[in-house]
Amino acid sequence: MTQTTKSFIVLGILAALLLTPLILPDTAFADKLTDAIAKTPVGTGKGQIDPKAAPGYLGIPGGPNVNFIVAFLWAVWVGWIFSTVGAFGGIMAGVGHISVFGLGTYAATFKDTSPVLNKVITDSIRVSNQFLVGMSALISSINYYKMGRLVVPLGIALAIGSMGGSYLVPLLTAGKVSFKAYQGYFGLFVLLLGCWMLYETTPAGAAKKKAAKAAADAFEKVMKEKKAGANVDTRELGVKIVEFSASRVRFTFYGVEFHFNPLFPVIGGFVIAAVASFIGVGGGFLLVPFLTSVSGLPMYLSAGTSAFAVLIGMITSIFSYIQQGTIVHWSLIGLEMAGIVAGSILGPYTSKYLPDKALKILFIVLAFVTGIDYFMKGFFGVKLLPGG
Repeated sequence: MTQTTKSFIVLGILAALLLTPLILPDTAFADKLTDAIAKTPVGTGKGQIDPKAAPGYLGIPGGPNVNFIVAFLWAVWVGWIFSTVGAFGGIMAGVGHISVFGLGTYAATFKDTSPVLNKVITDSIRVSNQFLVGMSALISSINYYKMGRLVVPLGIALAIGSMGGSYLVPLLTAGKVSFKAYQGYFGLFVLLLGCWMLYETTPAGAAKKKAAKAAADAFEKVMKEKKAGANVDTRELGVKIVEFSASRVRFTFYGVEFHFNPLFPVIGGFVIAAVASFIGVGGGFLLVPFLTSVSGLPMYLSAGTSAFAVLIGMITSIFSYIQQGTIVHWSLIGLEMAGIVAGSILGPYTSKYLPDKALKILFIVLAFVTGIDYFMKGFFGVKLLPGG
């Protein structure tokens, strides 16, 4: 049995674990939702529920009905952005559920009239984001591994740490976070990320990552030669493990050598997964800067390695959320995951033709736009952009 075959078997098992909750009936945690609805004032006004209204999101009478075409197309975008830069899939999934689909605005209406229902919808948004990221991470991990752009030992070290943080946070926060607080912290974390990535574009930030730049330049040069018709076997230039021990791992990528101490990514994985699980995203938006800044990897390696670590974290976090009774809109998630598959397959094959700098600029713009908007809405109630 080849190493590639073994990897596919392992990833297949992880995929099965990720998709297992989909076989649960929609009524698995119906009592929790029924109780929340029963405690909500009856009526047709804001923050009220009209029992005669048609069921919408989660089956709530009068709840928003998500346009499935829009949901599918947005999921394609989520899958593409995550598989391209190894991050921002969860952020974009969150933007979709909160603003594009209007679930954030709907949840916010129950802030004062029905805090329990407000938190039920908020938790549903959090775990829904992670289902999408988990599927994209699975597909991206397979594709990047085949391309020689996944540092497996580093991904495993991050995953080991992420399992602890991913399980602990849902256990401690499920049913306790209001939508307003969630949106505010969501924006704050993304905004801080944008500031850090912007710093990396300065001369001071760039000077710390000479090896990453050399590897990125070498990769881009080979891709241009290949595009021009040159016969280049890129598999031989991909990640090659040179040394592996409990305290030091060395590997090469396109002739440039990198090394790391496995202990640091284990610790980093725990902290990043805890933050990501709290705001209901994959953690790639923190893993990528961790890998490019702390570990000094080029973006081309960070995407695949981040995807693998996110996959493990998502399986753990989803399991923990479901265990706490978090309710999921299964039909919507199923459709979105189909869109994720399409976007995730396209991402790795299009990203190799995009300059490393262009990917970072895209990352920074998305971080600032999303971060500032959600931070102001969540903590100050100020809307800078339309939507929830």
